[in-house]
Amino acid sequence: MTQRTNEEIVTQIKELLESHVKPSVAEHGGNIEFVSYADGHLQLELQGACSGCAGSTATLKYGVEEMIKHFVPEVESVDADNGSDYGMNPYFMNDDPFGQQAWEMDNMIPIREVRDESDT
Repeated sequence: MTQRTNEEIVTQIKELLESHVKPSVAEHGGNIEFVSYADGHLQLELQGACSGCAGSTATLKYGVEEMIKHFVPEVESVDADNGSDYGMNPYFMNDDPFGQQAWEMDNMIPIREVRDESDT
């Protein structure tokens, strides 16, 4: 294998992130940004729904890292830090995060008695 420059490696990493990683995580409200690459180590930043998500470690290690290392053999390790939006709950983006309004009596939908035909 011919020796590639860091610039060539970084270009390929960024292309993979744009074409394969970002579209997938964007479907769940997340984003992964390139931070740096040096001496075989790739540093990324988890943003949006990815930042602090319990599944982000698995996505990073078994998805992103494996794919990057497959296509960019110079990459030996991949790590990521949470972005500035760490702690935001990606699944509850409204003013009623636990659906409390749905439990108020005024909003209850009455349940009709349902009879099994065998009861008649």
